[in-house]
Amino acid sequence: MPYHTISLQEKKMANHKCAIKQWRQSLKKKVINQSNKSVLRTQIKALRKAIQNNEREEAQKLLPTTFSTIDRSIKKGAIHENQGNRYKSRLSRQVGLLNASPSK
Repeated sequence: MPYHTISLQEKKMANHKCAIKQWRQSLKKKVINQSNKSVLRTQIKALRKAIQNNEREEAQKLLPTTFSTIDRSIKKGAIHENQGNRYKSRLSRQVGLLNASPSK
């Protein structure tokens, strides 16, 4: 639903202009956050697929770009900082284990 259309939800809200404006702004932010999260999820899925297929070089190549995407999502407020740190920690550990396994 585009953020500029008036819907039944807006009619149920308070009649204050500032409340209606805040509602419109929240819809804009929601669309942006959904886009940022979608990009993040796609990047993480690509890295996890490389890890699952034991593609060491591909995983190492995707790791910095994935970290950059995670950091960007944190900065934009799409995800919480602790969640981003959790993602980075787990993904880097998995890539590290992938590197260590052939040397045994």
